[in-house]
Amino acid sequence: MIVDDDFINRKLIQALLKRHPELIGETLEAENGSEALSLLKKHPDVDLILLDILMPVLDGKEFLKIFRSEPKNSQIPVIILSTDDTQKSTVLNLGAEDFILKPINEDQLIDRIRYWTQNL
Repeated sequence: MIVDDDFINRKLIQALLKRHPELIGETLEAENGSEALSLLKKHPDVDLILLDILMPVLDGKEFLKIFRSEPKNSQIPVIILSTDDTQKSTVLNLGAEDFILKPINEDQLIDRIRYWTQNL
């Protein structure tokens, strides 16, 4: 699942992911944390979340607090994609597994997705 309020960012990430069909199956998109939580109720089989921090309605930090409060979500890795390097320790402490600084490097993103989906 891709959670980012910027339409262009979501489409860019989607395009990068589609270049790796051996690793990436179906992807879902949400514009904010609230929409992501709703989608997760309908699609409990999500196995990875790519999450922006700064979003309207429900930001990435608040999403993490709610998401990680449910034990069933403890095995779903969350990779933060952000331009704000100062938030790294905060989001990792809230339960994110990884942090990638934007602009996104395709090789780095795919390596981190591979690591978190194949080593759990």
